[in-house]
Amino acid sequence: MSHSTVPRSRAGARAGEKAQDGNPPDGAAAEPAAGSARHGAGKQAFRLRFRRDRTLILMTLPAVALLLVFTYIPVLGNVVAFQDYDPYLSDNGFVAIFESPWTGLENFQRIFADSQFWHAVQNTFVLFFLQLVLYFPIPVALALLINSVVRPRVRAVAQAVMYLPHFFSWVLVVTVFQQIFGGAGIIAQTLRRHGHQGIDLMTDPGIFKFLVTAEGVWKDAGWGIIVFLAALASVSPDLYEAAAMDGAGRWRRMWHITLPALRPVIALLLVLRVGDALTVGFEQLLLQRDAVGPGASEVLDTYVWWNGIRNQDFGYAAAAGLIKGVVGLGLVLAANKAAHLMGEQGVYEK
Repeated sequence: MSHSTVPRSRAGARAGEKAQDGNPPDGAAAEPAAGSARHGAGKQAFRLRFRRDRTLILMTLPAVALLLVFTYIPVLGNVVAFQDYDPYLSDNGFVAIFESPWTGLENFQRIFADSQFWHAVQNTFVLFFLQLVLYFPIPVALALLINSVVRPRVRAVAQAVMYLPHFFSWVLVVTVFQQIFGGAGIIAQTLRRHGHQGIDLMTDPGIFKFLVTAEGVWKDAGWGIIVFLAALASVSPDLYEAAAMDGAGRWRRMWHITLPALRPVIALLLVLRVGDALTVGFEQLLLQRDAVGPGASEVLDTYVWWNGIRNQDFGYAAAAGLIKGVVGLGLVLAANKAAHLMGEQGVYEK
């Protein structure tokens, strides 16, 4: 049978007739209708999700409001970094922003020309790397140790004891270390009692950075333990049983099951820690600044306090804070990119 004699279907005939009449075929007319239908379905789905989650949304509104008021709105105050800001030009400090003279990049030029600023930056990064190397592995090791305890009661008591210092203020933490390592502390008194010369580690600038790291470990290691134990709780016991049946010992099970389960959490906390690299404990260092001097204890936060806030040079302080924020943002992006290259999610996905 020739091609010209093949009968057309009724739908094809109708489509041909509409095309000859200048009317679009049914498929072309159906596409806008399908798009509007999908748009309407999307609106309906959004209304259904909002109706389903409205209680949770209402619960988060106070937190969102606090975040907006105390985090995002103050970002607008960074304009002070480009001014010679004087809050006494007006009865309202906010109005004084509009009345303060503009200085451009003068505050940043003063900061970069100040040798004390670069010394504070150096101390900040040294403390950060010490805390990253000496502090970060300890919560992981303690979480693995507590997780290996068989008795739940012993595990709960150990976890509570290690987590308790997290609720202590830095004043109490420094006081405890002063009573142990100070010139009149337990160690110095014990040495004098046995005929030796007492030591005062709290006023020794040479070991101050290690002392600050030890204070941070004692205070905040318990919080890290909670995070890692929560990650370990998601590991199926069947994996350990299967590995034990295959002849894997305790160390093999920890290396091939436990640590891979902790790797995403470790990567996330490392990214967050790197982003917080320039904040190494303002209150902790300010409390001990007079004991060891600014040469050993000066970091960016204390530098901003002493050279900006205390001297009421608010534009200078705002410029230093803005530099710190920009560098911190860059460190977060770089660390998150490194986490992606290692196959982890990091703070956000690609």
